[in-house]
Amino acid sequence: MRRLLAFIALLAVPPLAAAQFASPQTEAGRAYFWEVSSLTNTVYLFGTVHAGKRNFYPLPERVEKSFADAGVLAVEADITDAAAMQKGAAAMSLVPPDRLDKHVPAAAYERFRKQADRLGVPEPQLAQLTPFAAASILAFSEWGRLGYLPQFGVDLNLILKARETGKKIVELEGAKVQADLIASLTPEQSRQAFEGTVAALESGLTRDQINGMVEAWQAGNPAKLLEVARKYNENVPGARELEEKFIWSRHEAMAGKIEAYLMEGRERVFVAVGALHLAGPRGLVEMLRRRGYTVRQP
Repeated sequence: MRRLLAFIALLAVPPLAAAQFASPQTEAGRAYFWEVSSLTNTVYLFGTVHAGKRNFYPLPERVEKSFADAGVLAVEADITDAAAMQKGAAAMSLVPPDRLDKHVPAAAYERFRKQADRLGVPEPQLAQLTPFAAASILAFSEWGRLGYLPQFGVDLNLILKARETGKKIVELEGAKVQADLIASLTPEQSRQAFEGTVAALESGLTRDQINGMVEAWQAGNPAKLLEVARKYNENVPGARELEEKFIWSRHEAMAGKIEAYLMEGRERVFVAVGALHLAGPRGLVEMLRRRGYTVRQP
C-alpha cells in the first residue's frame, strides 16, 4: 500500500515506457535536466520517472555531476518514509463492508476484472480500494508487465543515494499534501478515472503512452512529453481534469519553494520531480524563467 501511495502521488502522467535504452538520454546528449541560476545560487532541475530498469544507471554524466555538486536533494515526497506513506493510505481505502464493486457499474467492474486477470493482480487485493486507487494499481502493474519496476525508479534511487552520501533531503510537498489531493476526488471523478484507465488498458493507449513518454524523457524533450499527454487527455474522459488537479495546480507552491532555494544562496539544491512538472508554459522551468531567473538546458 505504501508503494501504491508513492506511485499515485508521484505520477506525472500515465505509465512510462518499455523501449530498451542504455541510459536516459539520446545520442545528441540532451538530458531532461535544467540549471536555474540567481545572483546568489544555482538550482538543478531534473525530471524523473517513477519506475525503471537497471540499465537507467548511471544517469547521464551531467546529471551525476550536478547531483554530486549539490548539498541538498529536494523531492516531491520522501517515498522511503514508511510512517508518512502509511498515514496517507487511508485516502485510498474503503471501510468494510464497503467494497469496490459497489462504486462502479457492473459492466465496468467486469472489464476491470479481466484486466486484473491479464496483469496477474488478485481481485481480493483490490476489493477494499477506491475506484481511483484500484485503477492506479492496474496502471502500476502495466509498468511491471513492460519491464519497469519501482525499485529502479529515479526518485527512489536519488533518495537512497542522497542518504548514502550524507546529503540533506527536503520535501517540496510531502505525503500528506499528496494524500489530501487524492482524498479530494469526488466519487464521480474517482469512477471516471476507473473507467478511463480500464478503457486505455483495453485499447493499448496505455502502452502507446508508455512508449511516447520514455522517448520524450530520453530525448530531454518537454514539448514531446506534452504532446503525449495531450493525446491521452483527448482519448480518456476526465483525464484532462485529473491532470489539472495532480500536476498544474501544485506548481505555485512548488515554484515558491524552489525560488526560496535560489534566494537563500547557501547550498546548491538538486530538485527531482516528475517529468511533466517541468514541461510547457505552465511547468516549473518556464515559471522560473518568467520570474527572472537564468534557465538553461545544458
